[in-house]
Amino acid sequence: MTPIWLGLLGLALALPIPALLARSTWPLRAPRAGIVMWQSLAVAAILATSGAGLSTALWLVSVDDPSPWRVALHVAVLGIGVLVWARFWWAAWTVWRRTGERRRRQRHLVDLLGEPDGAEPALRVLRHETPIAYCLPDRTKARVVVSSGTIDLLDDDGLQAVLEHERSHVRSRHDLVLEGFEFLRAAYPRFLRTDAPLHQSQVMVELLADDAARRVGGVKPVAKALVTLADAPTPAGALGLGSAAAVRLDRLRDPDPSNRLAAASLYLFSAAVVVVPTVAIAIPWMVHAWSVLLER
Repeated sequence: MTPIWLGLLGLALALPIPALLARSTWPLRAPRAGIVMWQSLAVAAILATSGAGLSTALWLVSVDDPSPWRVALHVAVLGIGVLVWARFWWAAWTVWRRTGERRRRQRHLVDLLGEPDGAEPALRVLRHETPIAYCLPDRTKARVVVSSGTIDLLDDDGLQAVLEHERSHVRSRHDLVLEGFEFLRAAYPRFLRTDAPLHQSQVMVELLADDAARRVGGVKPVAKALVTLADAPTPAGALGLGSAAAVRLDRLRDPDPSNRLAAASLYLFSAAVVVVPTVAIAIPWMVHAWSVLLER
């Protein structure tokens, strides 16, 4: 029964459990821990599905004269495991390549059209009335982009809040966090997955960048920047400041947004999601598999 239990666990962690968690807002109270929670769910789902495939393969070669229906069921579980891993590696390659190409193209455009800032080599200012602010993360060639419209509408404190927000994205490489969720999201077929982990994580990295800007310049400049840039467009592959403004403004009203209880609960839940199935299902199966292999 191990392949069936692992297969059901993998499917539960891929679709119904994330869909239920997405209806709650408590992970947003501790965004860093919330991201870890979503990562643990995604990794646990992949591991459970992979374990289902491996245990199925062992069962198929170790059981004498199995019934046809059990063979068909185990082959289906094995097929899902193989499909998930194939889709994961294909998605990792295609998303990484596509996102990199978009950022290189966008970086080339802002280098051509934008004006560099001598005090901040990565900053580019676009001569455009529309308020714009985003960053193009990269290990060595990151860019922070603002428009002249943004500069005209914000005072010095508001502009510094915008710049610190985007610098935080670049420093923390939030783009890699989101790309990882895109890989894991694409691993499962559409009818077996939910987009909740990716969507909530997109909000959470913005909350983390808001916290970084708040620590530097206070709440009011960040709030004013959010209102000013609420509808600002963001190119594909970039991280912009204008998304999920309502949720972020609500968090800014809290004088101390750090929630240790929520963070501790999320970290504990994340550890349990990975450790409990491993101890309860995976380790007993590995012991059994080892004994079967020794007997053969």
